[in-house]
Amino acid sequence: MTCKGACPPSTPSTLALELRGLDVGHGRRALVRDICLAVRPGQVVALIGPNGSGKTTILRTVAGQLRRLGGVVELFGRPLDGVPAADRARSMSVMLTGRPRTELLTCRDVVEAGRYPFTGSLGVLGEGDREAVVSAMAATDVLGLAERDFAHVSDGQRQRVLLARALCQEPRVLLLDEPTSYLDVRSQLEVLQLLRREARGRGIAVVASLHEVDLAQKAADHVICVKGGRVAFQGAPDEVFTAERVAELYDLAPGAYDPTFGSVELARPEGEPEVFVIAGGGTGATCFRRLAREGTPFAAGVLHEHDVDGLLARSLAARAVFERDFEPVSKRAVSEAREALLACREVICCVSEFGTMNARNAELLDAARSVGLCKLGTVPDSQI
Repeated sequence: MTCKGACPPSTPSTLALELRGLDVGHGRRALVRDICLAVRPGQVVALIGPNGSGKTTILRTVAGQLRRLGGVVELFGRPLDGVPAADRARSMSVMLTGRPRTELLTCRDVVEAGRYPFTGSLGVLGEGDREAVVSAMAATDVLGLAERDFAHVSDGQRQRVLLARALCQEPRVLLLDEPTSYLDVRSQLEVLQLLRREARGRGIAVVASLHEVDLAQKAADHVICVKGGRVAFQGAPDEVFTAERVAELYDLAPGAYDPTFGSVELARPEGEPEVFVIAGGGTGATCFRRLAREGTPFAAGVLHEHDVDGLLARSLAARAVFERDFEPVSKRAVSEAREALLACREVICCVSEFGTMNARNAELLDAARSVGLCKLGTVPDSQI
């Protein structure tokens, strides 16, 4: 059994969840083969990959909702098949993307369903169960929706209610399929912060599929990438989220993903530079992106190599002139930049004043003014 991109070997007793050579799919057709993953208590694992790559199928198989086609799934050192359903429900909670069909159920009713593994055959909630429900709804900010009809709240509110149901089950392993779907930016961050807090505070092992690469980069301890029927690679976020690997995973153009910002940029406009941008220190980012949206190839300089504008220019500029970090802009760099500048039809200066390190960039501004090319500042926000 060969496990590609596997985690380092671990003592079984230290693991909440372990997959070894797992094959998943539908019927007899395998969709993803030879999955190996080791998840410890308190760890957040992000499962990423293109649509249709098998992320949901993996989660449903680990949850026991689909029959595994090969390999092993262990829950706290016990083969999943050998864990009784009641014990599994007390240890593992699952939140999938499907929306439950409800009739005349309040949001509180839906969350209370998470306590049924602990209530006995009659399903009667005790005081401790009700406290767990209130605590989970407060943590996910849906306590105010408690008496609302679940079928008539927004998609984002439903997502939070379902997360509350999963949390009030007080799981030791939490499986989540796209928990940030339907949520606005603020809510996405709040949910991920909540998951990190639950993982750290209660020692819950969290495995979540995510579409948002930037969120996975920020929130996960370990990332597993699925594509083409296999685990393409896995590891810590700084190992996985490189420009080359993300481009390979999602079939992006080279340089489209910038690991420094955790963002995907538009493709660099093709052609010779038409506009030269004098920038630095993040002053040019808005202008760079506006020109990229317009499809206008541009040049930029003189930028320090790992300055914010320098990093972004590597992705978006048709040509960029760089100076070494922590070095004053040199005569050589200015000369190279002036040559590029004079070949453009327009110059935009995003810098309001020049300091010690970029003092020579003022020469570029003078050169642009001398030939009538200069335009100070970027286009107002209303026109961007």
